[in-house]
Amino acid sequence: MRVGMGFFASWLGLRVRPGEGFGGKVWETGQPLVVDNYRSWEGRLPDKSLDALRNMVGIPLKSDHKVVGVLGLARVKGEKEFGEDVVDALGRFAQLALIALDNVGLYENLRHELAERKRTEAVLRESEKRYKLQLEGMPDPVVVYDMQGSATYVNPAFEQVLGWSQEELTSKNIDFVPEENWPETRKAIDSMLAGKKIQLFETRRNTKGGRILDVQITSTLFSDLDGNPAGNIVTMRDVSAQKNVERELRRYREQLEEIVEARTAALETSHRRLENEVQVRGQAEKSLLRSQEELEAQSRHLEEVNTALKVLLKQRDHDKHELGENVLSNVKELVDPYLGRLKKSRLSTDQATLVSILEANLNNIVSPFISKLSSKYFKLTPMEIRVANLIKAGRTSAEIADMLFLSKNTVLFHRFNIRTKLGIKNTKTNLASHLLSFDE
Repeated sequence: MRVGMGFFASWLGLRVRPGEGFGGKVWETGQPLVVDNYRSWEGRLPDKSLDALRNMVGIPLKSDHKVVGVLGLARVKGEKEFGEDVVDALGRFAQLALIALDNVGLYENLRHELAERKRTEAVLRESEKRYKLQLEGMPDPVVVYDMQGSATYVNPAFEQVLGWSQEELTSKNIDFVPEENWPETRKAIDSMLAGKKIQLFETRRNTKGGRILDVQITSTLFSDLDGNPAGNIVTMRDVSAQKNVERELRRYREQLEEIVEARTAALETSHRRLENEVQVRGQAEKSLLRSQEELEAQSRHLEEVNTALKVLLKQRDHDKHELGENVLSNVKELVDPYLGRLKKSRLSTDQATLVSILEANLNNIVSPFISKLSSKYFKLTPMEIRVANLIKAGRTSAEIADMLFLSKNTVLFHRFNIRTKLGIKNTKTNLASHLLSFDE
Protein backbone atom coordinates (compact mmCIF):
# COMPACT_ATOMS: atom_id res chain seq x y z
CA MET A 1 0.00 0.00 0.00
CA ARG A 2 1.61 3.26 -1.20
CA VAL A 3 -1.14 5.84 -0.51
CA GLY A 4 -3.85 5.67 2.17
CA MET A 5 -6.35 8.09 3.73
CA GLY A 6 -8.73 7.79 6.67
CA PHE A 7 -8.76 4.21 7.96
CA PHE A 8 -5.96 3.18 5.54
CA ALA A 9 -3.55 5.94 6.64
CA SER A 10 -2.20 3.61 9.35
CA TRP A 11 -1.78 0.67 6.92
CA LEU A 12 0.82 2.18 4.58
CA GLY A 13 3.50 -0.39 3.70
CA LEU A 14 1.11 -3.38 3.89
CA ARG A 15 2.19 -6.01 1.31
CA VAL A 16 -0.01 -8.71 -0.28
CA ARG A 17 0.52 -11.28 -3.04
CA PRO A 18 -1.80 -11.83 -6.05
CA GLY A 19 -5.10 -13.33 -4.80
CA GLU A 20 -4.36 -12.44 -1.16
CA GLY A 21 -6.93 -10.16 0.55
CA PHE A 22 -9.13 -7.60 -1.16
CA GLY A 23 -6.38 -5.78 -3.11
CA GLY A 24 -4.68 -9.06 -4.08
CA LYS A 25 -7.97 -10.42 -5.46
CA VAL A 26 -8.54 -7.38 -7.72
CA TRP A 27 -4.87 -7.66 -8.78
CA GLU A 28 -5.26 -11.34 -9.64
CA THR A 29 -8.56 -11.10 -11.56
CA GLY A 30 -8.01 -7.70 -13.16
CA GLN A 31 -11.74 -6.96 -12.66
CA PRO A 32 -13.62 -4.51 -10.38
CA LEU A 33 -14.74 -6.05 -7.07
CA VAL A 34 -17.53 -5.01 -4.64
CA VAL A 35 -17.75 -6.54 -1.13
CA ASP A 36 -20.83 -5.78 0.99
CA ASN A 37 -19.32 -6.79 4.33
CA TYR A 38 -15.55 -7.24 4.56
CA ARG A 39 -15.78 -8.71 8.09
CA SER A 40 -17.63 -11.81 6.83
CA TRP A 41 -16.00 -11.94 3.35
CA GLU A 42 -14.26 -15.26 2.85
CA GLY A 43 -11.22 -13.76 1.08
CA ARG A 44 -10.35 -11.24 3.80
CA LEU A 45 -7.02 -10.96 5.61
CA PRO A 46 -7.11 -12.63 9.08
CA ASP A 47 -5.89 -9.52 10.96
CA LYS A 48 -8.57 -8.52 13.53
CA SER A 49 -7.66 -4.86 13.12
CA LEU A 50 -9.47 -4.97 9.77
CA ASP A 51 -12.87 -5.90 11.32
CA ALA A 52 -13.92 -2.24 11.20
CA LEU A 53 -14.20 -2.35 7.39
CA ARG A 54 -17.70 -2.69 5.96
CA ASN A 55 -18.52 -2.06 2.30
CA MET A 56 -15.56 -2.04 -0.14
CA VAL A 57 -15.08 -1.47 -3.87
CA GLY A 58 -11.81 -2.00 -5.80
CA ILE A 59 -10.87 -0.92 -9.36
CA PRO A 60 -7.78 -2.31 -11.17
CA LEU A 61 -5.36 0.19 -12.74
CA LYS A 62 -4.42 -1.30 -16.14
CA SER A 63 -1.67 -0.22 -18.54
CA ASP A 64 -1.25 -2.16 -21.80
CA HIS A 65 -3.64 -4.84 -20.46
CA LYS A 66 -1.44 -5.33 -17.39
CA VAL A 67 -2.52 -4.53 -13.82
CA VAL A 68 -0.09 -1.98 -12.39
CA GLY A 69 -2.08 -1.10 -9.26
CA VAL A 70 -5.42 -1.21 -7.44
CA LEU A 71 -7.61 1.74 -6.38
CA GLY A 72 -9.85 0.93 -3.37
CA LEU A 73 -12.68 2.69 -1.48
CA ALA A 74 -14.23 1.48 1.81
CA ARG A 75 -16.79 2.45 4.47
CA VAL A 76 -16.29 1.78 8.17
CA LYS A 77 -19.74 3.02 9.25
CA GLY A 78 -23.25 2.28 7.98
CA GLU A 79 -24.59 -0.59 5.97
CA LYS A 80 -25.22 1.25 2.67
CA GLU A 81 -23.82 -0.68 -0.28
CA PHE A 82 -21.80 0.80 -3.16
CA GLY A 83 -23.99 1.08 -6.26
CA GLU A 84 -23.09 0.96 -9.91
CA ASP A 85 -22.87 4.76 -10.05
CA VAL A 86 -20.06 4.72 -7.45
CA VAL A 87 -18.26 1.92 -9.26
CA ASP A 88 -18.56 3.80 -12.56
CA ALA A 89 -17.33 7.08 -11.04
CA LEU A 90 -14.44 5.32 -9.31
CA GLY A 91 -13.56 3.61 -12.63
CA ARG A 92 -13.38 6.99 -14.41
CA PHE A 93 -11.26 8.36 -11.62
CA ALA A 94 -8.98 5.31 -11.94
CA GLN A 95 -8.49 6.10 -15.65
CA LEU A 96 -7.47 9.67 -14.79
CA ALA A 97 -5.09 8.38 -12.10
CA LEU A 98 -3.59 5.89 -14.59
CA ILE A 99 -3.00 8.69 -17.11
CA ALA A 100 -1.20 10.68 -14.42
CA LEU A 101 0.93 7.64 -13.50
CA ASP A 102 1.78 7.00 -17.17
CA ASN A 103 2.78 10.64 -17.60
CA VAL A 104 5.05 10.39 -14.57
CA GLY A 105 6.59 7.24 -16.01
CA LEU A 106 7.08 8.88 -19.40
CA TYR A 107 8.66 11.90 -17.73
CA GLU A 108 11.02 9.71 -15.71
CA ASN A 109 11.96 7.71 -18.83
CA LEU A 110 12.52 10.92 -20.79
CA ARG A 111 14.66 12.38 -18.02
CA HIS A 112 16.66 9.15 -17.82
CA GLU A 113 17.07 9.10 -21.62
CA LEU A 114 18.25 12.73 -21.63
CA ALA A 115 20.72 11.98 -18.85
CA GLU A 116 22.01 8.95 -20.76
CA ARG A 117 22.28 11.03 -23.94
CA LYS A 118 24.28 13.70 -22.09
CA ARG A 119 26.60 11.07 -20.64
CA THR A 120 27.01 9.51 -24.09
CA GLU A 121 27.75 12.88 -25.67
CA ALA A 122 30.32 13.63 -22.95
CA VAL A 123 31.97 10.24 -23.53
CA LEU A 124 31.98 10.88 -27.28
CA ARG A 125 33.51 14.33 -26.82
CA GLU A 126 36.19 12.93 -24.52
CA SER A 127 36.84 10.06 -26.94
CA GLU A 128 37.08 12.46 -29.89
CA LYS A 129 39.50 14.66 -27.96
CA ARG A 130 41.65 11.66 -26.98
CA TYR A 131 41.74 10.27 -30.51
CA LYS A 132 42.58 13.70 -31.94
CA LEU A 133 45.52 13.99 -29.53
CA GLN A 134 46.68 10.54 -30.58
CA LEU A 135 46.44 11.48 -34.27
CA GLU A 136 48.31 14.73 -33.74
CA GLY A 137 51.07 12.91 -31.88
CA MET A 138 51.54 10.20 -34.50
CA PRO A 139 54.84 10.42 -36.47
CA ASP A 140 53.16 9.07 -39.63
CA PRO A 141 50.99 11.26 -41.90
CA VAL A 142 47.23 10.77 -41.35
CA VAL A 143 44.40 12.15 -43.52
CA VAL A 144 40.65 11.68 -42.91
CA TYR A 145 38.24 11.64 -45.87
CA ASP A 146 34.46 11.79 -46.05
CA MET A 147 32.48 9.46 -48.34
CA GLN A 148 32.73 12.03 -51.17
CA GLY A 149 36.53 11.79 -51.10
CA SER A 150 37.13 15.24 -49.58
CA ALA A 151 39.81 15.60 -46.92
CA THR A 152 38.35 16.76 -43.61
CA TYR A 153 41.44 16.46 -41.37
CA VAL A 154 45.22 16.04 -41.65
CA ASN A 155 47.61 15.69 -38.72
CA PRO A 156 50.82 17.72 -38.24
CA ALA A 157 52.95 14.85 -39.57
CA PHE A 158 51.05 15.02 -42.88
CA GLU A 159 51.92 18.71 -43.24
CA GLN A 160 55.57 18.03 -42.32
CA VAL A 161 56.06 15.07 -44.68
CA LEU A 162 53.88 15.94 -47.70
CA GLY A 163 53.84 19.73 -47.30
CA TRP A 164 50.10 20.50 -47.68
CA SER A 165 48.09 21.93 -44.79
CA GLN A 166 44.52 20.99 -43.93
CA GLU A 167 43.29 24.36 -45.26
CA GLU A 168 44.92 23.69 -48.63
CA LEU A 169 43.47 20.19 -48.91
CA THR A 170 39.95 21.26 -47.93
CA SER A 171 39.84 24.44 -50.06
CA LYS A 172 41.51 23.05 -53.22
CA ASN A 173 41.23 19.87 -55.23
CA ILE A 174 44.81 18.69 -54.67
CA ASP A 175 45.76 15.38 -56.28
CA PHE A 176 48.94 14.01 -54.72
CA VAL A 177 48.69 10.59 -56.41
CA PRO A 178 51.18 10.19 -59.33
CA GLU A 179 49.43 9.42 -62.62
CA GLU A 180 51.11 6.02 -62.98
CA ASN A 181 49.93 4.98 -59.49
CA TRP A 182 46.22 5.78 -60.02
CA PRO A 183 45.17 2.28 -61.29
CA GLU A 184 46.42 0.49 -58.17
CA THR A 185 45.03 3.28 -55.98
CA ARG A 186 41.53 2.97 -57.53
CA LYS A 187 41.62 -0.78 -57.00
CA ALA A 188 42.55 -0.25 -53.32
CA ILE A 189 39.70 2.29 -52.91
CA ASP A 190 37.19 -0.20 -54.39
CA SER A 191 38.40 -2.90 -51.97
CA MET A 192 38.04 -0.52 -49.04
CA LEU A 193 34.48 0.49 -50.06
CA ALA A 194 33.67 -3.23 -50.29
CA GLY A 195 34.45 -3.51 -46.57
CA LYS A 196 38.04 -4.77 -46.79
CA LYS A 197 40.78 -3.18 -44.69
CA ILE A 198 43.77 -1.88 -46.65
CA GLN A 199 46.89 -2.97 -44.76
CA LEU A 200 50.44 -1.83 -45.68
CA PHE A 201 49.51 -1.12 -49.32
CA GLU A 202 52.73 -0.02 -51.07
CA THR A 203 52.45 2.83 -53.57
CA ARG A 204 53.83 6.33 -54.20
CA ARG A 205 52.67 9.86 -53.41
CA ASN A 206 53.69 13.36 -54.55
CA THR A 207 54.81 16.03 -52.10
CA LYS A 208 54.15 19.74 -52.35
CA GLY A 209 57.85 20.28 -53.03
CA GLY A 210 57.79 18.02 -56.11
CA ARG A 211 59.35 14.89 -54.58
CA ILE A 212 57.81 11.44 -55.00
CA LEU A 213 57.76 9.33 -51.84
CA ASP A 214 57.48 5.55 -51.53
CA VAL A 215 54.76 4.98 -48.92
CA GLN A 216 52.92 2.17 -47.16
CA ILE A 217 49.20 2.97 -46.74
CA THR A 218 46.73 1.59 -44.22
CA SER A 219 43.10 2.62 -44.74
CA THR A 220 40.01 1.85 -42.65
CA LEU A 221 36.35 2.85 -43.01
CA PHE A 222 34.58 4.38 -39.99
CA SER A 223 30.83 4.71 -39.37
CA ASP A 224 28.52 7.34 -37.93
CA LEU A 225 26.29 6.82 -34.87
CA ASP A 226 23.68 5.06 -37.04
CA GLY A 227 26.23 2.54 -38.32
CA ASN A 228 26.41 4.02 -41.83
CA PRO A 229 29.84 4.51 -43.51
CA ALA A 230 30.94 8.10 -42.83
CA GLY A 231 34.46 8.16 -44.27
CA ASN A 232 37.86 6.56 -44.02
CA ILE A 233 41.12 7.16 -42.16
CA VAL A 234 44.32 6.83 -44.21
CA THR A 235 47.70 6.40 -42.53
CA MET A 236 50.87 6.75 -44.62
CA ARG A 237 54.38 5.66 -43.73
CA ASP A 238 57.32 7.08 -45.67
CA VAL A 239 59.48 4.09 -46.70
CA SER A 240 61.53 5.94 -49.31
CA ALA A 241 64.81 5.33 -47.48
CA GLN A 242 64.02 1.63 -47.10
CA LYS A 243 63.10 1.35 -50.81
CA ASN A 244 66.33 3.10 -51.83
CA VAL A 245 68.33 0.61 -49.78
CA GLU A 246 66.41 -2.27 -51.34
CA ARG A 247 67.08 -0.93 -54.83
CA GLU A 248 70.78 -0.55 -54.05
CA LEU A 249 70.92 -4.10 -52.66
CA ARG A 250 69.10 -5.40 -55.76
CA ARG A 251 71.54 -3.61 -58.06
CA TYR A 252 74.51 -4.92 -56.07
CA ARG A 253 73.09 -8.46 -56.16
CA GLU A 254 72.62 -8.23 -59.92
CA GLN A 255 76.23 -7.09 -60.31
CA LEU A 256 77.40 -10.01 -58.17
CA GLU A 257 75.34 -12.43 -60.26
CA GLU A 258 76.89 -11.02 -63.42
CA ILE A 259 80.36 -11.46 -61.93
CA VAL A 260 79.51 -15.02 -60.86
CA GLU A 261 78.16 -15.83 -64.33
CA ALA A 262 81.28 -14.38 -65.96
CA ARG A 263 83.52 -16.32 -63.59
CA THR A 264 81.49 -19.48 -64.21
CA ALA A 265 81.76 -19.02 -67.96
CA ALA A 266 85.50 -18.47 -67.64
CA LEU A 267 85.87 -21.59 -65.52
CA GLU A 268 83.87 -23.61 -68.01
CA THR A 269 86.06 -22.35 -70.84
CA SER A 270 89.17 -23.25 -68.86
CA HIS A 271 87.78 -26.68 -68.13
CA ARG A 272 87.06 -27.36 -71.80
CA ARG A 273 90.52 -26.13 -72.71
CA LEU A 274 92.07 -28.50 -70.19
CA GLU A 275 90.05 -31.40 -71.52
CA ASN A 276 91.19 -30.59 -75.05
CA GLU A 277 94.80 -30.41 -73.92
CA VAL A 278 94.45 -33.77 -72.14
CA GLN A 279 92.99 -35.37 -75.23
CA VAL A 280 95.55 -33.79 -77.57
CA ARG A 281 98.64 -34.37 -75.49
CA GLY A 282 97.52 -37.47 -73.63
CA GLN A 283 99.35 -36.26 -70.60
CA ALA A 284 96.90 -36.64 -67.76
CA GLU A 285 99.46 -35.93 -65.07
CA LYS A 286 100.59 -32.62 -66.55
CA SER A 287 96.96 -31.52 -67.08
CA LEU A 288 96.14 -32.30 -63.43
CA LEU A 289 99.14 -30.32 -62.27
CA ARG A 290 98.16 -27.38 -64.47
CA SER A 291 94.60 -27.43 -63.07
CA GLN A 292 95.95 -27.46 -59.53
CA GLU A 293 98.14 -24.45 -60.25
CA GLU A 294 95.17 -22.54 -61.71
CA LEU A 295 93.05 -23.33 -58.64
CA GLU A 296 95.79 -22.08 -56.34
CA ALA A 297 96.03 -18.90 -58.39
CA GLN A 298 92.29 -18.39 -58.11
CA SER A 299 92.49 -18.95 -54.38
CA ARG A 300 95.21 -16.35 -54.07
CA HIS A 301 93.10 -14.02 -56.20
CA LEU A 302 90.12 -14.51 -53.90
CA GLU A 303 92.32 -13.78 -50.88
CA GLU A 304 93.51 -10.59 -52.57
CA VAL A 305 89.91 -9.60 -53.33
CA ASN A 306 88.95 -10.27 -49.69
CA THR A 307 91.86 -8.12 -48.50
CA ALA A 308 90.83 -5.38 -50.91
CA LEU A 309 87.24 -5.49 -49.59
CA LYS A 310 88.48 -5.13 -46.00
CA VAL A 311 90.58 -2.13 -47.03
CA LEU A 312 87.54 -0.58 -48.78
CA LEU A 313 85.34 -1.09 -45.70
CA LYS A 314 87.97 0.50 -43.47
CA GLN A 315 88.30 3.39 -45.91
CA ARG A 316 84.49 3.78 -45.88
CA ASP A 317 84.46 4.14 -42.08
CA HIS A 318 87.27 6.66 -42.36
CA ASP A 319 85.39 8.62 -45.05
CA LYS A 320 82.25 8.59 -42.89
CA HIS A 321 84.17 10.01 -39.92
CA GLU A 322 85.88 12.58 -42.17
CA LEU A 323 82.49 13.59 -43.63
CA GLY A 324 81.13 14.20 -40.13
CA GLU A 325 84.13 16.38 -39.28
CA ASN A 326 83.72 18.30 -42.53
CA VAL A 327 80.02 18.95 -41.80
CA LEU A 328 80.91 20.18 -38.30
CA SER A 329 83.71 22.38 -39.64
CA ASN A 330 81.53 23.86 -42.39
CA VAL A 331 78.73 24.67 -39.95
CA LYS A 332 81.15 26.33 -37.53
CA GLU A 333 82.96 28.32 -40.26
CA LEU A 334 80.18 29.07 -42.77
CA VAL A 335 76.99 29.21 -40.66
CA ASP A 336 77.80 30.14 -37.05
CA PRO A 337 79.40 33.58 -37.85
CA TYR A 338 76.33 34.72 -39.82
CA LEU A 339 74.01 33.26 -37.22
CA GLY A 340 75.85 35.26 -34.54
CA ARG A 341 75.52 38.45 -36.57
CA LEU A 342 71.82 37.73 -37.07
CA LYS A 343 71.31 37.30 -33.30
CA LYS A 344 72.98 40.68 -32.68
CA SER A 345 70.73 42.47 -35.19
CA ARG A 346 67.44 44.10 -34.23
CA LEU A 347 64.98 41.24 -34.14
CA SER A 348 61.44 40.99 -32.85
CA THR A 349 60.71 38.62 -29.98
CA ASP A 350 59.30 35.97 -32.36
CA GLN A 351 62.26 36.37 -34.73
CA ALA A 352 64.75 36.05 -31.87
CA THR A 353 62.92 32.90 -30.67
CA LEU A 354 63.08 31.38 -34.15
CA VAL A 355 66.81 32.23 -34.46
CA SER A 356 67.45 30.53 -31.10
CA ILE A 357 65.53 27.42 -32.22
CA LEU A 358 67.49 27.45 -35.51
CA GLU A 359 70.77 27.65 -33.58
CA ALA A 360 69.72 24.81 -31.25
CA ASN A 361 68.66 22.60 -34.16
CA LEU A 362 71.97 23.26 -36.00
CA ASN A 363 73.83 22.23 -32.86
CA ASN A 364 71.72 19.07 -32.67
CA ILE A 365 72.57 18.22 -36.28
CA VAL A 366 76.30 18.24 -35.51
CA SER A 367 75.99 16.64 -32.07
CA PRO A 368 75.06 13.11 -30.95
CA PHE A 369 72.32 14.44 -28.61
CA ILE A 370 69.32 13.50 -30.79
CA SER A 371 70.71 10.08 -31.72
CA LYS A 372 71.36 9.33 -28.04
CA LEU A 373 67.86 10.29 -27.00
CA SER A 374 66.38 8.35 -29.93
CA SER A 375 68.23 5.17 -29.05
CA LYS A 376 66.19 2.13 -28.04
CA TYR A 377 67.75 2.40 -24.56
CA PHE A 378 65.68 5.52 -23.69
CA LYS A 379 62.72 4.92 -26.05
CA LEU A 380 61.70 8.59 -26.20
CA THR A 381 58.83 9.42 -28.56
CA PRO A 382 59.35 12.04 -31.33
CA MET A 383 57.35 14.63 -29.35
CA GLU A 384 59.36 13.88 -26.18
CA ILE A 385 62.59 14.39 -28.18
CA ARG A 386 61.33 17.78 -29.39
CA VAL A 387 60.44 18.81 -25.84
CA ALA A 388 63.82 17.56 -24.52
CA ASN A 389 65.62 19.53 -27.24
CA LEU A 390 63.91 22.78 -26.16
CA ILE A 391 64.54 22.03 -22.45
CA LYS A 392 68.22 21.57 -23.25
CA ALA A 393 68.10 24.94 -25.07
CA GLY A 394 66.93 26.58 -21.81
CA ARG A 395 63.27 27.11 -22.69
CA THR A 396 60.59 27.23 -19.98
CA SER A 397 57.48 25.06 -20.04
CA ALA A 398 55.34 28.03 -21.08
CA GLU A 399 57.71 28.88 -23.95
CA ILE A 400 57.79 25.26 -25.09
CA ALA A 401 53.97 25.13 -25.04
CA ASP A 402 53.80 28.22 -27.27
CA MET A 403 56.44 26.91 -29.69
CA LEU A 404 54.91 23.43 -30.06
CA PHE A 405 51.24 24.59 -29.88
CA LEU A 406 50.59 22.46 -26.79
CA SER A 407 49.05 23.16 -23.42
CA LYS A 408 51.36 23.77 -20.49
CA ASN A 409 49.97 20.65 -18.74
CA THR A 410 50.89 18.56 -21.80
CA VAL A 411 54.47 19.90 -21.68
CA LEU A 412 54.66 19.06 -17.95
CA PHE A 413 53.38 15.55 -18.76
CA HIS A 414 56.15 15.12 -21.35
CA ARG A 415 58.77 16.41 -18.87
CA PHE A 416 57.62 13.82 -16.33
CA ASN A 417 57.88 11.02 -18.95
CA ILE A 418 61.38 12.20 -20.01
CA ARG A 419 62.63 12.18 -16.38
CA THR A 420 61.13 8.71 -15.89
CA LYS A 421 62.75 7.26 -19.04
CA LEU A 422 66.14 8.89 -18.24
CA GLY A 423 66.03 7.35 -14.74
CA ILE A 424 66.05 10.65 -12.77
CA LYS A 425 62.41 10.66 -11.57
CA ASN A 426 61.98 11.72 -7.93
CA THR A 427 65.57 13.07 -7.82
CA LYS A 428 66.91 16.59 -7.50
CA THR A 429 68.81 16.30 -10.79
CA ASN A 430 68.28 19.30 -13.08
CA LEU A 431 66.73 18.01 -16.31
CA ALA A 432 68.36 20.64 -18.58
CA SER A 433 71.82 19.96 -17.10
CA HIS A 434 71.29 16.21 -17.44
CA LEU A 435 70.33 16.61 -21.10
CA LEU A 436 73.38 18.82 -21.77
CA SER A 437 75.59 16.01 -20.45
CA PHE A 438 74.67 13.92 -23.52
CA ASP A 439 76.68 16.31 -25.71
CA GLU A 440 79.89 15.55 -23.82
